[in-house]
Amino acid sequence: MSDSTTEASTARRVRPDVQRSLDALLAAASEVFATDGVDAPVRRITAKAGVGAGTLYRHFPQRSDLITAVFRHEVDACAEAASALAEQHEPVEALERWLQRLARFVADKRGLKTAMHSGDPAFESLPAYFMERFVPAVTHLLESAAATGDIRADVVPYDLLRAVSGIAAADDDAYTRRTISLLVDGLRYGGPSAASD
Repeated sequence: MSDSTTEASTARRVRPDVQRSLDALLAAASEVFATDGVDAPVRRITAKAGVGAGTLYRHFPQRSDLITAVFRHEVDACAEAASALAEQHEPVEALERWLQRLARFVADKRGLKTAMHSGDPAFESLPAYFMERFVPAVTHLLESAAATGDIRADVVPYDLLRAVSGIAAADDDAYTRRTISLLVDGLRYGGPSAASD
């Protein structure tokens, strides 16, 4: 592929109208998948997005392409929220708020679990992508909170991610919020501040 072809391709990807269509499709697909599952009719997604079926198939020729794109888009949004929360709140509060956000993400994505374990090669990279984006996010939040002395410093980021994944309940937000709060309280046990009390 020539440099001019590559540049033209890049330009097409960032055109405002193309980006709007992509954003609308991903948002619509995310909503439809959450309520109706990943096998929901394409026309429901395109109607919600306000685009034609041709637009969807041009960007996502296979349903697995759309599912993968939705998953990656939402993983990115959740991971990027960690930095925003760290700027807006004290470290432990930022950590708890992000864990609550992560739990909502996990609960909302229960419907994708079947697709991800279907054996379709299109989904093989998704678990690794999850870790690639979330481990650095939670590591930064944990290190910032530990530096204040308000939580213990020996928490393994992967262990915390697994714990939150196990806690997230799609049908009981109140339970999830309470349990995440208890989990964060547990992180305080053994921290320098707690030890000196």
